[in-house]
This record gives sequence, structure tokens and C-alpha cells, in this order.
Amino acid sequence: MSKDTIVEDNEKKYHMEIAVDVEKQEQRDSMMNLEAKLNEGFRIALQQETPSQTLEVLLEYMGKALDGERTYIFERNKSGCDDNTYEWAADGITPQKDNLQNLPAEVCANWYRNFRIGRHIVIKKLEDIQESDPLQYENLKRQNIHSLVVVPLYNEGEIIGFYGIDNPPEKSLDYASDMLQIMAHFIISSLKQRNLIRKLKEMSYCDQLTQIGNRYAMNEYISNLQNEQCLGSVYCDVTGLKQINDQKGHSAGDKLLTDACECLKKSFGEYGLFRIGGDELLAICAEISRETLWQGVMQLKKDLQDKSIYMAIGDIWEKNSLNGVERLITKAEKKMYKDKAAYYKKYGVDRRHP
Repeated sequence: MSKDTIVEDNEKKYHMEIAVDVEKQEQRDSMMNLEAKLNEGFRIALQQETPSQTLEVLLEYMGKALDGERTYIFERNKSGCDDNTYEWAADGITPQKDNLQNLPAEVCANWYRNFRIGRHIVIKKLEDIQESDPLQYENLKRQNIHSLVVVPLYNEGEIIGFYGIDNPPEKSLDYASDMLQIMAHFIISSLKQRNLIRKLKEMSYCDQLTQIGNRYAMNEYISNLQNEQCLGSVYCDVTGLKQINDQKGHSAGDKLLTDACECLKKSFGEYGLFRIGGDELLAICAEISRETLWQGVMQLKKDLQDKSIYMAIGDIWEKNSLNGVERLITKAEKKMYKDKAAYYKKYGVDRRHP
């Protein structure tokens, strides 16, 4: 080998080493830039007022920093299916959240098998799973997904869902996987905080015995009604509750109330239902026709009779609620008292004594 050849080879080797060093430096700079963006997103996410807002901000920053088309969170629901509960989509990308509710369990069954043994999912090319996971393949293909990273979400050892990113650049798939796994703990923490707030609100707005709204819930419901809405009010009083409590005990009285409430739910369950006193139940029905309200009351009375329950009922319907919902409720209450008085008169019962 000539001296010139050796020099030339050394020069090529030198330039190749420089090129490799430059590429490595560019990768390090790129990673530092991504981490800076994610740290900024994390900082802003922590400043949000609610856990849901925190999650939405975090998904947006993760999606943008990792150059993905969509980031999302799926949570397993009570029926064992998966709901897309949070989503960020890049400009020009069609959101999929509304189309991904109650996703059948078999679609993600293969993913969950991997989650149970501590694995996450990285799909570099969608076609790679066409034969091994055909249901998921069709699901992802409909969404124009060709690559993704999905990481499981665990709460005290139980898999509660997963979150991920769609169509990040192929060269950043491994980095995206690392970042998603690192952030999973924070995602779980935010979901748990959200659930706690929901539970506290539910307890403060829900009657614990009947599982319908209480007075606080009723006031909030009324505040959200539109004045132009046609409105129906069904005011109910469970007759004989005190006597049942005194003679058979409060457990029997509780059963009487819950049975009466189930009848009310059957007729007016799609409307606002509230327990506003010890023995008083109320249905506020927005955008209901006079005929539908009347049919509901008739069905309610029939169901109560079948269960040998008597509930005094006052129902009122008005074309709009411009004169105030409270006034409408008061009119229904007065009508209920007339019904109650007629019942005591007919059966000769003194309401003050057993």
C-alpha cells in the first residue's frame, strides 16, 4: 500500500469520525431540546386548576415535543371495555376520541396480555401486526395509524388503562417509549386526584341512600336550566315513612324509600331526580311534553301500586319556565299536599299517629 493511499484512508477515517461525532452531538442536542419542551409542559401542567386540565396540557406538550399526530389516555370502564377519556390531536389530524368509547375488550386483548407481564407496546410498522393481531390492526388502520407507542397504566398493581402516542418519527420511537414510561407515574397520580375530586363531589351532591341528587344538586341543576324550556315538575311524598320507621325499624323505612325511588327512576330516570327531604322526592323534567309527563306519572302510580307503596304526587307542566322554576316546584308541592290530604280522608288515617 502506497504512502498516498494510507494518507487518503486516514483522511476518510478522520472525516467519518467527525461525521459520527457531529451526528451524536446533534442527537444529544435534539434530546436536550425535547427534554426542555417536556419539562416546560410539565411545569405548565402543574399550574392547572383541575387534574383533567393538567392531563390535557401534558398530552399536548408530549405530542408536540415528540412530533406525534395524536396523544391519548384510555381507561378501562366497569364493563371491561376501554374508553378514550383524554386526547390531543395535531393540526390537520382528525380527532378520534368520540369514535373510541366502549371499545370492545377483545380489540386490545393482546396489549393487555403484554401489560400483565410488564411489557409496553411499540409498533414500528402497522403491517407487522396484520396477522398476529388482526382486530387491533383494523382498529388502528381505520385511524390512519402506521406506528405508535403505548404504555400501560397501573394503580396498586391493577391495570386501569394505557396511554400513548400515534405516528411519531421512526427515529424517535425508542425515546418516545422512554418518556412515556417515565411520565406514567404522573399520569396515574393525576387520574387518582381526579377520581378523588369526583368522589367528593358525588358525596356532596348525591343522597347516599337513594343515589339520586340532594338539595345542593337540585340547586345546581336549576341554575343550568334555560328559561325558554318547557318544564315539568313531579313532587312526591312517601306516605307512612314515619310509621314504618317507628313500627318496623329504620332499615324497613330505608327499603320503602329506595323502592319508591326506583319507581321514580323507572318513569323519569332520564331527567333530574332529587331527594329534598326525609320522605320527599322530586323530578324536574326539562324539555318534556305535557303528554310525556302525564304518561310518566301514570306509569309511576302503576309501579307504586304493584309494590304496595303509596306516594302522594303533584305534577305540573308549563310551556316555559320564564316565571321561575322554584314557583313551578311550589305549585307541584301544593298539588301533592292535596293528593296526600285526599288519601288520608279516603282511608281515615290520622297522619299524626301510627
